[in-house]
Amino acid sequence: MSLQDITARIAKAETAAGRAAGTVKLIAVSKVQPDARVQAVLDQGHRCFGENRVQEAAGKWPGFTAQFPDVDLHLIGPLQTNKARQAMELFSTIHSVDRPKLAKTLARLAQEVGTCPDLFIQVNTGEEAQKAGILPVDADDFIKECRDLDLPVQGLMCIPPVDEEPALHFALLAKIAERNGLQGLSMGMSGDFEQAIALGATHVRVGSAIFGERVKPQE
Repeated sequence: MSLQDITARIAKAETAAGRAAGTVKLIAVSKVQPDARVQAVLDQGHRCFGENRVQEAAGKWPGFTAQFPDVDLHLIGPLQTNKARQAMELFSTIHSVDRPKLAKTLARLAQEVGTCPDLFIQVNTGEEAQKAGILPVDADDFIKECRDLDLPVQGLMCIPPVDEEPALHFALLAKIAERNGLQGLSMGMSGDFEQAIALGATHVRVGSAIFGERVKPQE
């Protein structure tokens, strides 16, 4: 696959869902990808990227953003509270607000610095013990808590269980968002982003289909 192939498939899925062209943002997931591959995608004009770890992003992106000031960097992996300040400096959007302690930390830092990235609340739609995210039953209360903290909550994010039909999880996330008046839906990855778009995704996270399989570091 190439970047052009993915953008063409997104456009086709938008049309099939009766949605306006350009309503879905493609986040190119560049975690653990070599700099040369990231550079190649930047050179093709793409500017929206996703990273899983604050530390990796801090080592990788300052050089690229000096060269491409309009880069739009999204944190799509878990965020430790002790990395929150650094994350707020690096990222325009954080997709993994998943617990009250993190929300309170972000709110305090936002008051301190006067700005805050756009935020998505991660919902553990599969109720998986090993996975981060607010449980669906607690989502409404947590959304309200984040709003009461004046956090700029734009939408919800989920990562469906690998062995379940993703459309069920996308539909559940969309339902929670709708009843809470949230527009943003960060859902869908390389294998299922067309389904996600059909069910309302505004952000899809595609890595290997654009960059190729991750390169194992040399021993």
